[in-house]
Amino acid sequence: MRILIVTDAWFPQINGVVRTLNAVVGHLKSQGHEVLMITPEGRQGFPFPLYREITITRTSSKLIGKEIDLLNPEAIHIATEGTLGWAARRACLHRKLPFTTSFHTMFADYAAARLPLPGVAALGWKILRRFHAPGKAVMVPTKTIGAELQHRRFQNVKIWSRGVDRSVFKPYPRDHLSYARPILLYAGRLAVEKGIEDFLQLKVTGTKVLVGDGPERAGLEAKYPQAVFLGFRHGEDLARTYASADVMVFPSRTDTFGLVMLEAMACGTPIAAFNVPSPVDVVNEGVTGCLDSDLNRAVECSLKLDRREVERASHAFSWERTAEMFFGWLSPIATATQLVE
Repeated sequence: MRILIVTDAWFPQINGVVRTLNAVVGHLKSQGHEVLMITPEGRQGFPFPLYREITITRTSSKLIGKEIDLLNPEAIHIATEGTLGWAARRACLHRKLPFTTSFHTMFADYAAARLPLPGVAALGWKILRRFHAPGKAVMVPTKTIGAELQHRRFQNVKIWSRGVDRSVFKPYPRDHLSYARPILLYAGRLAVEKGIEDFLQLKVTGTKVLVGDGPERAGLEAKYPQAVFLGFRHGEDLARTYASADVMVFPSRTDTFGLVMLEAMACGTPIAAFNVPSPVDVVNEGVTGCLDSDLNRAVECSLKLDRREVERASHAFSWERTAEMFFGWLSPIATATQLVE
């Protein structure tokens, strides 16, 4: 099948959306499918004011529609709610082409966290609901997030899980970090919506290590000088960092999945998180991690878990299965011929 994926999130961005799409594209191609991409690459844009790591691409539904006509796909998936996503949505509706969408980020809640004004979250959810309404399937990463969207009157919600690259993320010798133990690790963006101060204020003894970067880094480094900020790490370097940690702390209350949890589990490192959507669907309580309303208790519990069991139980997730689910939810275009406006 000739599959078109439209996404505002793509390299050089480093986030769960990009990593998910990249992994799925690779597996689809290995199965003989032709995957076409419309991304911000090679297009003019500017940073989104509230979230400067996101690029607002300059485009229009007319331009994207012409690209769709030329690419002549047999299925279309719109992955993000950015300018490319909205332009592709309008172009598909104009041409009466079916398409699917995916829900990756709680943008409404993120916007409310960064712009705490009355009605921001409600308006954000209204916009998101409108964007996804025409989709033949709205793919979400977990059952809990799916239930949340259904509660907010989203239609055609389908579960599309996540995976992990086990050629990279696996148990390594635990000598990559040499700080005082226990080593408590956070990995992800250093942004206000991630709950990082809940991590940094933990009373558990040991060393708090942060992997990643973002707009809050300078302020957090100044406020918490005892913590270790490593910046970005990638590939085997990141995997060995996971493996050397005693526990991965996932303090976010708003993430829709959290690939870092899977990656850490595949390296044998247990998860400590709040008992909230995302962790409740990813963490096998008492096996791959511990969830609690008190993050200190969750950490203390996770430190007692068997790392071999953590790694073994993580095999419930795979990119192969993720790609199969994605393909299964696509809505084929009845006649893949070039359409003219």
